[in-house]
Amino acid sequence: MKFKDQLKFMRKNMKKNRLRVFMTILATTMACAFLIVLASVGFGIQKSITEEIKSQQIITEVSVQGKENDGSLEQIKKGNLEELEETDNVTAVVRRNYIDIPVEASLDDRKADVRPTITNMDAELKANLTLETGAVPKSENEVIVGYHFAQSLLTEDENEKYQKELETADGPVEAPTGYEGELVGKEITMTILKDVDGKEETKSFTFKVAGVVGEPAKDWVTDQNIYIDEALKEEILSFASIDEEGISSDIPYNEVLVYASSLEHVAQVTDDLKDKGYMVYSITEELDSVNLFFNVFKAGLIFVGTIAIIISSIGIFNTMTMAVTERTQEIGIMKALGAQPGIIRRLFLMESAYIGIVGSIIGVVISYAISFAANMLLPIILNSTMGEEAVMDFTFSYIPLSLVLISAGISIGVAMISGLRPAVKATNINVLSALRREL
Repeated sequence: MKFKDQLKFMRKNMKKNRLRVFMTILATTMACAFLIVLASVGFGIQKSITEEIKSQQIITEVSVQGKENDGSLEQIKKGNLEELEETDNVTAVVRRNYIDIPVEASLDDRKADVRPTITNMDAELKANLTLETGAVPKSENEVIVGYHFAQSLLTEDENEKYQKELETADGPVEAPTGYEGELVGKEITMTILKDVDGKEETKSFTFKVAGVVGEPAKDWVTDQNIYIDEALKEEILSFASIDEEGISSDIPYNEVLVYASSLEHVAQVTDDLKDKGYMVYSITEELDSVNLFFNVFKAGLIFVGTIAIIISSIGIFNTMTMAVTERTQEIGIMKALGAQPGIIRRLFLMESAYIGIVGSIIGVVISYAISFAANMLLPIILNSTMGEEAVMDFTFSYIPLSLVLISAGISIGVAMISGLRPAVKATNINVLSALRREL
């Protein structure tokens, strides 16, 4: 019997009991859809958390906390930079120092509290620092300022009015517009305020604004910093130091960030720096921990969903057993005409596989519909329940292709295993007993 004839024979037999076959396919569909939707919750939560982690930091960034030496942790200094830069696939090493005492910036009659960042401009630009306007500083008395620096420059009256509104308002207060003119080319004065034995000491630096940094990617981030070239690092930090003995000439950096050439090289850069004794942290390490947890979580969900498919296999086993019983005489005639046991077994396995395939296809379609509806409706329901109109950027359900293939494979595999025993039973039917319509 040709395969084409076997297919026709299978369809003909299944049409004899359409309702029973329909109910069996329906059970398989529900079980497959349950498995996919259940596991999609794990995939959706993992996807949302992973995207949130990636959005909170630059994905090619590796933070270097220090270097281990004889059991102690040393801060990164100038002498370590060459070793960091020579690491394979490192495109930039950004080193920064901050001033931890009050610093005031002024432009004409406007003032703002700022936190200057002393850094290497070339390394910052290699690490994808973008400028909204202006250019890179060409001398040590030129600086670039943060995107919100102009907005933070307030007159005395504007500042008093804003502070009063903050104290009396019950809700959010709209921030003043600040300085609205062109900053590039303007001279600003940075004054460091230092308390020494109850007496305030100040030191001022005058800088020319060469450029303005681009808008931060995150809406909630406010960048009103002044980025100063590290050529003035020793002079500024010597005054800003609260240590009576002053600071050494080789000042350690407050923050060192190494940037890999691409996300694929972050893990390699992280491992290489660890081998050199550096204490590092990168997005790959955080993602590894998250992925480990969610892989276990998803495996548990798939296991629970598989139980539903196994329960539905009882229906397939029952349907195929009834089919063998009802077609006993037909099987006897086939064997009397010379049909091989393998052909008979294959016919029944094809029927059980057909139930599994059709149930899986319909189950996948239903799963995508449920997933789409969940992602669209749940944020609306939660927002209405919580009484807020905040935008909830969260994926509750996500169905990757791998989940579809795994679920379909489990459904079809369990269906064929369920039909195996009835198929073997069909091949063992005695011809004479079958022709007498007895088992």
